[in-house]
Formats: sequence, structure tokens, C-alpha cells
Amino acid sequence: MTVEFYKYQGTGNDFVIIDNRSNIVSKNNTKMIAQLCDRRFGVGADGLILLEHSQHPSEDFRMVYYNADGHESTMCGNGGRCLVHFANFLGIIKNKTLFSAVDGQHEALVNESTISLKMQDVDAVNLHEGYTFLDTGSPHHVTLTDDLDKFNVKTKGAEIRYSTLYGKAGSNVNFVEKEDANTFKVRTYERGVEDETLSCGTGVTAVALAMHATNKTTDTTVHLSTLGGLLHVAFEKADNGYKNIWLTGPATQVFKGQLEW
Repeated sequence: MTVEFYKYQGTGNDFVIIDNRSNIVSKNNTKMIAQLCDRRFGVGADGLILLEHSQHPSEDFRMVYYNADGHESTMCGNGGRCLVHFANFLGIIKNKTLFSAVDGQHEALVNESTISLKMQDVDAVNLHEGYTFLDTGSPHHVTLTDDLDKFNVKTKGAEIRYSTLYGKAGSNVNFVEKEDANTFKVRTYERGVEDETLSCGTGVTAVALAMHATNKTTDTTVHLSTLGGLLHVAFEKADNGYKNIWLTGPATQVFKGQLEW
């Protein structure tokens, strides 16, 4: 069966996106999804995203996300932003939307190629000696480091991801270097991809909140510099965590094509 797909990227975090409102894609074919995301034998991507009909009348669509390993995963912030751009391209939405993902409902705003995505409230930020852990739709380990440009993210990230800290489920791992009062450089090891990605939306969100929670910044709008570009996270402090969290950055349609599913 021939299926049309679109390739998207949001600050270098790249995805294959398919309009699956007609249920043309078999979502149980883990091997096919993994091969599709393979950078040598497939299209190549950090993940696959399906746009589907929502079961809720107030929502415009539903997001289904798969990591590059072929397994359905937790929330992907940059993927969500790219999917909103795609929904706008299809004419499903105009300049704002409400849609559902694995972690619940999300609002989003469209300003040409800049997409702002409202993330879920974060009820707890767990502070530990040398690192911070929090869930921003996906679990994230955040730690400060020096000379981030030369840091071996893949080796050290895998070590933490597979450590006894997080058990079989594992965690995404973010390494951070402060640049100024409200700007941080971030590199992320993503579980499911099992490698460093050029950017991670839930990751930079976690970093922004962790830096505020540990008093590395007092600003409530934080700029995150990734290998793939610049993202911005704005938020409000709540009693035990953070609310009104918005992730903003570019989303770009790269090309479209057809594949045999």
C-alpha cells in the first residue's frame, strides 16, 4: 500500500509525519516503523508521528508518537509543535488549536513557522545531589556540566539512562551549561533513539524548570540553545511545581514523499 508522508524538523529534531485520519497505517508494525526511521535504510527520523481523529469533540486532532526504535512513546514537545504546523498546512486548524496526546490535552498557537505549545503542568521537581529529575510529559534527568561542546553525550547519557536510578524504563538525560542569566546550552540523550538528538522539546522544558528550581536563573522566560537551534520556555511558578508552561520555536516542513507500507 502506498502511503504519503511528510518530513518535518523542529530545531533539528526530525520526524516522519503521516495523516492517519483514514486509519491507513498499521500501528502494530514495530519493525516497519523502526526501519522507516532508520537513517541508512529508511527515510531517517528521530520518530514517527501520526495525525488522527480525536474522540473528543472539543479537540481538533490526536497525536500518536513513536520513537525511532518503533515503539509508541511518551510526549514529544518538538514533535507536537511540528504536528501543529502540519495540521495548519492541511487546513485542519488556523492560528490556534486544542489536541490530545499521550499525556493529555495541549493548546498550541501558530505564528507562521513559529509554533508555541502549552505543556502539561509539572507538579514536582525532584532535587538531588548533582542532578534534578522531573517529568515534562517525558522523564528527564538534568545535570550541569562544564565544556559542553566537548562532552561525550552519547556515552555518559547511555550510562545514566540505563543506570539503577531509573530501572528498565530509563530516562532521557540532559547536560546543561549556563551561558548568561537566562540562557542555557543544552545537549540531550534520548531514550528510544538511544543517541544524542539535535534538540528535545520536553528536554529543554525540563532544563528551564530545573534551572529555575535550583536558582540558576530567576527569569520565568528561559532561552535554550541546542545543536539544532534556539527554543524558548515560559512558565509560572506554582505551589509545588510549575504551570502555564509554553514551549516556543520553529517548525519546518522539509519534504514529502511516498512509501510502501
